[in-house]
Amino acid sequence: MGRFESPERFFQHLNADVAANLIAASADVALVMDEAGVIQDMAFGSEDLFGHGYQQWLGKPWSATVTVESRPKVEDLLREAGNGQKTRWRHINHPSADGADLPLSYAVIPMRSDGQSGGHTVAFGRDLRANVSLQQRLVSAQLSMERDYWRLRHVETRYRLLFQLASEAVLIIEAASGKLEEANPAAHALLGDGLARTGWALADHLEPRFAEPLTSLTEQVRSSGRVETLRARLANSGTEVTVSVSLFRQEGSTHFMVRIWTQTPGTQEALSSGKQMLLRVMESAPDAFVVTDPTGRILSANHAFLDLVQLPSEEMVRNESLEKWLGRTGVDMNVLISNLRQSGAVRLFATTLRGEHGSTAQVEISAVSVTGGELPCLGFTIRDVGRRLGNDPRASRDLPRSPGQITELVGRVPLRDIVRETTDLIEQLCIEAALGLTHDNRASAAEMLGLSRQSLYVKLRRFGIGDALAEGEH
Repeated sequence: MGRFESPERFFQHLNADVAANLIAASADVALVMDEAGVIQDMAFGSEDLFGHGYQQWLGKPWSATVTVESRPKVEDLLREAGNGQKTRWRHINHPSADGADLPLSYAVIPMRSDGQSGGHTVAFGRDLRANVSLQQRLVSAQLSMERDYWRLRHVETRYRLLFQLASEAVLIIEAASGKLEEANPAAHALLGDGLARTGWALADHLEPRFAEPLTSLTEQVRSSGRVETLRARLANSGTEVTVSVSLFRQEGSTHFMVRIWTQTPGTQEALSSGKQMLLRVMESAPDAFVVTDPTGRILSANHAFLDLVQLPSEEMVRNESLEKWLGRTGVDMNVLISNLRQSGAVRLFATTLRGEHGSTAQVEISAVSVTGGELPCLGFTIRDVGRRLGNDPRASRDLPRSPGQITELVGRVPLRDIVRETTDLIEQLCIEAALGLTHDNRASAAEMLGLSRQSLYVKLRRFGIGDALAEGEH
């Protein structure tokens, strides 16, 4: 602890009040204690501490106001001050009523002249709450960083394992320069040992006629961000392969992930001629046919479906949710999938299909859930029934005449429209029945229905029943 060079020059004429003010202003807490370490007086340089009610320390031993682990530090400070030794700053905690300890850093100074014994001592305390809070935040941040670090390590380990064991060839290519950054063992086995050479390019491994389509494909992926595929042949073996390119960003740079796979030998031959014929029929069928994964994302679709949604190629719908074009967003697809999970099949589900350019079509959907095999999937047959509904009297001005016909409108017409049209139907039938009972006497019919003749004429004109403008009675 440093000392003034000429204390007698500046402080010898200080009175008690001035000395007390200096002591109080020099620390956040100042404790005046007797020889036994009992607190005789105290002052707070911080209004915050003064408002917490720590005045109750008066008359108590200093060691009784601190936590258990801080008591040896208090005893050391008092002993050093009693022996005239210089005390160092010690971190001491006081228990608080709100459950959080009050951290203070103390140094103790004896209030006596050199060579004297006994007397009082003053403990100067500095508030460490801001430092402790900062330390706790730092520790929490370090723990969070360690958790994130180990989580990322586990993710990277799983990624590396999948990358190495994948049966498909996988390449990671920097989009800007075309430099190959990573390739899994399957890629080395399929493309050969030239992957590490300088100036490597993916197009070198394909037949020359596929170089330009591959360049167009990568530019399309770069601009749209969507996954695109290309059928090509390898230059070294002539093997037919499928090249799939997707885009991702990492550490501020853009990369391509390229997947290359070949058709398993014998797959086509393994299909019976009947199965192959069925596939060709479904591809060319006039009804739309879609295969999705169990969540509704499209795996394959035929030409009829592409026509309904107004898109030119299957690649533009693959990996998209069928819900994007189907009926009421968030409703119809959930209903279909829920029923497929419960019963395994859905028949004649009425809804609408929206095209990319604003067209809509009234459709009926039959669906089935296929849970067997390596890849569970859902199959949807979608039939455009707009022309049939156009000739159906229930789709025209004529209203349904039975509860069965009304329930068939559910899914095609909003509930409020069904209720409104059903109300109109009941009114029209009641008016026709009243006119029949009164032999077309409108005055009697109005009285029978509890309507004024004016109201009856309005409804007659509305429903187009008879000559509503004629007011004569028969």
